[in-house]
Amino acid sequence: MKQDQTLEPPRSDLQAEIVGRLIAMLEHDRPALGSRLPEQSVAKQLGVSRSPVRLAMKFLEAQGYLASEHGRGFIVARLPEGGGPPADIPESRVATLHDRLLRDRATGILGSEVAEAELAERYAASRATLARVLARLTGEGLIERQRGHGWRFIEVLGSDEAYEDSYEFRIAIECAALRARRFNADPAKLAVIRQRHEAILAAPAEVLSGQWFDTNAAFHEGIAELSGNRFYLQAIRHQNTLRRMLEYAEFSAMPRDRVEQSCREHLAILDAIESGDRAWAEALMRRHLSQALDYTNLEE
Repeated sequence: MKQDQTLEPPRSDLQAEIVGRLIAMLEHDRPALGSRLPEQSVAKQLGVSRSPVRLAMKFLEAQGYLASEHGRGFIVARLPEGGGPPADIPESRVATLHDRLLRDRATGILGSEVAEAELAERYAASRATLARVLARLTGEGLIERQRGHGWRFIEVLGSDEAYEDSYEFRIAIECAALRARRFNADPAKLAVIRQRHEAILAAPAEVLSGQWFDTNAAFHEGIAELSGNRFYLQAIRHQNTLRRMLEYAEFSAMPRDRVEQSCREHLAILDAIESGDRAWAEALMRRHLSQALDYTNLEE
């Protein structure tokens, strides 16, 4: 398909954010090539109007991910290969600032209480971009508004007891997910998870904190999703949100051999699932999460 070389990247941050979320949808859902992707349903799912969705989809058409057909709208033409956002996709300023705020809070650069004016000046962010970031952090339960214009980060896993409780909960939920009666070992979804881990193992020294957290989170959420039980998935997504800030703080001190070990443990669980031995996969998951907690306690 001939690409439109004159089409500029998305001009607004909202369009860039929609492009990123569409790519994430394609990577996660792996729809069949040629299947329809209606503007209206995408706009409804993302909670935005159709105009920015249309512009974002036209950009993805120029990149070869979508194609337009007369009378059918847009169809899927290419799927992302996995291993993180494609290089030809612009990064949303909202996503960039969101991750930077979490990283700076986790490493102590930002205090627990901040003011909007302080954040806007420090990060050279517009009021609109900052408002979207703060709204996202609020929705994730990571920050709350104070009286006036101040904000306070919520220390979600601020004690050893809370951290251990989190792991105990995850062991119970993630092992139960592997025993779910509607568990479906979807080969396409397992292949995407595997590909992201293999990309890290190919160059572990180059892995950034965001890539590692997203790959790790996608693995655990992916297993929960295969269970076919929406409540398992919701529970693990919430746990990953609670862990995000802490993970940013710990990553800089994490040896790369620990990252490699965790990746290989994940791949062993995938091997067991693909072979049909979910009991072994459950045993490996229990050991993986227990060892992760033990490793953290040893580092303290």
